[in-house]
Amino acid sequence: MPEPDRHLQSQDVQGSTWARERDAQREGALARRAAWQREQQDARDELKTQVWLSADVSRRLRAIAARTGLRPEQVTAQLADRVRMDDDGVLVVDAFTPR
Repeated sequence: MPEPDRHLQSQDVQGSTWARERDAQREGALARRAAWQREQQDARDELKTQVWLSADVSRRLRAIAARTGLRPEQVTAQLADRVRMDDDGVLVVDAFTPR
């Protein structure tokens, strides 16, 4: 049986290496694309709002924020994270410690 051409074997090895590298690059590109798409969806789902609060509510919010070491908008965001609607349509926020 004739011995395979060493040149063809080295080309096959090199071609296989290139194919694996190309596959790895493709997988990386697909993963980056998926991450970018998730970020885009998250950005569309975010809500930015401006709230005007009474002086009394503002003072209480600032005091709470100062005691917790947070900014007032961080406390407000945590409140929004925890708000839910009960079966009667009433908004409810269970007691929590801002962190």
